[in-house]
Amino acid sequence: MEPLRNKYVTEKDGQLWFTEDERDNLKISYRIKKIIFEEKSPFQHIMILDSYDFGRMLVLDGVVQTTTMDGHYYNEMISHVPLSIHPSPKNVLIIGGGDCGVAHEVCRYKLIEQIDMVEIDEKVVQVSIALLPEISGHLSDARVHFFYENGQKFVQNRTKEYDLIIIDSSDPVGPAAALFEKKFYKNIHSALKDDGLMVCQSQSPLFHQEMMKQCYSRISQIFPKTMLYTAVIPTYPGGLWSFTIGSKQYDTENMTNRYTKETRYVNESILSSCFFHPQFLKMILKE
Repeated sequence: MEPLRNKYVTEKDGQLWFTEDERDNLKISYRIKKIIFEEKSPFQHIMILDSYDFGRMLVLDGVVQTTTMDGHYYNEMISHVPLSIHPSPKNVLIIGGGDCGVAHEVCRYKLIEQIDMVEIDEKVVQVSIALLPEISGHLSDARVHFFYENGQKFVQNRTKEYDLIIIDSSDPVGPAAALFEKKFYKNIHSALKDDGLMVCQSQSPLFHQEMMKQCYSRISQIFPKTMLYTAVIPTYPGGLWSFTIGSKQYDTENMTNRYTKETRYVNESILSSCFFHPQFLKMILKE
């Protein structure tokens, strides 16, 4: 048994357990086989864990970001849904997404000419490409350009450069908090072409309702078309997760039956049904 090296992993009855401290009343524990990688970067604490039920996990500051078991749920939904709405995307910007899962999905589209990926922590990218091939696909595509800098600053003073901007941020705490501000969404709007659209993860409809509503409200004040959709991500608190699209021109009516990608979660039925909401969520958005 390897020695314990951090506050997130504990030993009980000879077994290693990683515990995500979601809130005062909710802690989620996973039994793990071993700690594959651990390092404190200039920005955050990084771990790759090998778990029994979810395979390898990327954990940042004690919070699960993605796993080899369900990471494709999230990456496919935040990528293929907006890419199915825009009829001819050529230039895509990804903000965050250090595990490279979103970039890997976007690379499936031959029509796309350039993918700019802005991630503040280079170490997360390096580790994910090397140790999470099921997520990153050992990302190596000439169209992908890496920028290791602050995503908020990157989009400042950029005008009409991108067809699609994907904001794959972590939870709105610490450096990622600025990626949920109205000023940031305004800069995103400016960086998009006249028919461009953006998408972001907008937290749990169950546990983060205020943040989800705030995100939806701010985007709807800037973009003429705002759409919220959901997916079930097993390792995210509550399971049900939301995504919000802000679009200058296109909406779900622009979706066609041209979807032919080889995916594990997304299909034509999912692309349309993900915009149908349970009644409680309709009421929240109505507010």
